[in-house]
Amino acid sequence: MTYRRAVIPALAGGVLMTLLLWWAGASTQALQLRGASTVFSIESASELRRWLAPWSYDPPTELFGAPAGDPAVSTAGQYSDLYHTAMQIRFFAVFAFFVAGALLLARRIPPTQGRTPATLLALWAWGPVAGTLAVTVSAPWLIASGGRGSYRILPQLAGVVASSGPVVVFAALVTAGVTVLVARAAVKGTEPAPRRSVPPRAARLAASVGTGVIALSLIVLSYDSVAEWIQTSFSGAGLLSEPGDLLRQWLLLGGWAGPSTAPLGDWLLHRAADVVTLAVVWWALRLLPGLLTRTTAPAMAVGAICATVLGLFASQVLHMTMDDTVAVWGPTHLFSALGNGTPAALTFGTLAGLAALATLRLTGDRA
Repeated sequence: MTYRRAVIPALAGGVLMTLLLWWAGASTQALQLRGASTVFSIESASELRRWLAPWSYDPPTELFGAPAGDPAVSTAGQYSDLYHTAMQIRFFAVFAFFVAGALLLARRIPPTQGRTPATLLALWAWGPVAGTLAVTVSAPWLIASGGRGSYRILPQLAGVVASSGPVVVFAALVTAGVTVLVARAAVKGTEPAPRRSVPPRAARLAASVGTGVIALSLIVLSYDSVAEWIQTSFSGAGLLSEPGDLLRQWLLLGGWAGPSTAPLGDWLLHRAADVVTLAVVWWALRLLPGLLTRTTAPAMAVGAICATVLGLFASQVLHMTMDDTVAVWGPTHLFSALGNGTPAALTFGTLAGLAALATLRLTGDRA
């Protein structure tokens, strides 16, 4: 697909993604209505507010958890312009990042020749990545709007980066479906790009190398003792003295401990979710070179990021089936973990894609 044709579905998807998130943020006030308590339980309403808050255009009534009588709250008016600026940057950024990723994916994995399911899944996975990048770009203005920009800046930044919420996952699913439909209409009447023939051995080896990079984060760095070392090895004074929380967001795809902290059966069941993640990543990386019209570095990197996010989705859905807290926390609590780990998926997905590409080149696939 040419860039001229690919830009149409990319722009349509970017506009729809932005509108859905804006609508979701505007719906936060509806949860404050008196009748909302009869529709949702208190726990469910609280969870929904947490999902929607990162995309609400109205400043929060409390600043970073400060109680209503705190002097910091009285200064909210003078910082409201900063908050509105942060949200303007956030919505523009989510549009720009989604369009950029969708343009590359629609061009390199056009929905033809059996690629439609792959295009749909890749665009769905790219949605939370665009949301994470958008909240990261807008974080400095949002932190400054709280009046505490000089206090623990890196932990605050880590909290904002992790705040995009499950709402982005659901918005991305709808957006991906519409984008694929527009892309199929855009390529109608054109000659479909043929599927590439990649040597099976090279594809399997590249997938194994890329999956090994993901396993480094999921298994090695996410082990409790290693994760604790990453998060607590930095101390001292100054604005940039506490990067542990921020590194945890961008380096750890999960967290786990040995079986001594839980019954062996439960421990094995939770580790099965990690196996599912790696299996999804390996299978996606195995198919990716054959789905791409050209195995360029940007395409492999973005494809590997999407594969990692899809692997996280699969493990999070498996965790849902093991969650028995619905009666206590409400049904919305089941979906609260959707989208977790996206910053680390962005970091290690990029590395995995580049490693897989290098392996393909070394094994003779230079197309």
